[in-house]
Amino acid sequence: MARSKDLDLIEVSPNAKPPVCKIGDFGKYNYEKQKKEKEQKKSKTSTQLKEIRFHPNTDTHDMDFKCRHLVDFLVQGHKVKATIIFIGRMMVHQDIGRKLMDEILEKLTIVGKIEQPPKMEGRYLTVMLIPEKKKIDEYKKSLEKGKPAEKPADTTDAKVTTDAKDTKEVKVEPKVEPIAEAKAESVTEVPADK
Repeated sequence: MARSKDLDLIEVSPNAKPPVCKIGDFGKYNYEKQKKEKEQKKSKTSTQLKEIRFHPNTDTHDMDFKCRHLVDFLVQGHKVKATIIFIGRMMVHQDIGRKLMDEILEKLTIVGKIEQPPKMEGRYLTVMLIPEKKKIDEYKKSLEKGKPAEKPADTTDAKVTTDAKDTKEVKVEPKVEPIAEAKAESVTEVPADK
């Protein structure tokens, strides 16, 4: 029957009993099948594992900076792995690393939940976090509400005054510091030993 219409006999589900077949153009069938697979790949969200490493002596600013990146990864929907690496004599002071891990977890549980609690693996203290949708939505709403206004350039150490008119204008006056006069420092000479 398929040959008389110049079409192909396409086996749709070979595992069914009896096998299901349809009459149609095999090239067109393959094209549509590939198109559906591409659409399914696009709709899938691929999660990656993002890891950031810390040391027990990591400074607070560096920790905040790295934690902000981890929060961004969680908001994007990725899994996160925070690792504290103990090198040399740092292994003796694991309590410092555990305190640092507690601070990291405090900052990251805003948008994620702990998948694997902190555990020691050799010289590494690791924790795994996954994004939590409810917390991420709350975090995004809080960012929108508490969004800081854009600051004009060079407003650091500036005095801001407003006019009492109907229009609310803001004048930014830069802080003027007096020019420090160069003072000659007294240099004491030390006699050379003979």
